[in-house]
Amino acid sequence: MNLNQITIPVLDVEKSIEFYQKLGLKLIVHSTSHYARFVCPEGGTTFSLHQSDDKNNGSGIWIYFEIENLDQKVNDLIKQGFIFEELPNDKPWLWREARLKDLDGNQLLLYYAGENRVNPPWKIK
Repeated sequence: MNLNQITIPVLDVEKSIEFYQKLGLKLIVHSTSHYARFVCPEGGTTFSLHQSDDKNNGSGIWIYFEIENLDQKVNDLIKQGFIFEELPNDKPWLWREARLKDLDGNQLLLYYAGENRVNPPWKIK
């Protein structure tokens, strides 16, 4: 089994398309104003948006995008006007991560974990 697609609810698909394209995802499907799908620039995982009327749709959703050159990517995004809640920093779980929210309040974590993502020193054997 392999997780390769995540879909999140958004209030405005059109505005969210622009946000996620600026973040670096490539738009591959745009069917009406109710649905859009992107492919991540590395690895082939897809990520999609669907129209929702629920104003609380971002509550509890955390999305992780792994980026090897995290600090440079964050600096580039800041120059484009993205506002980060937390700049890149090293975490006790051996990941380096930065945090921001999308237009609907979904928590986005840009991070780099390398081998520690699936093989941390405390991995269950």
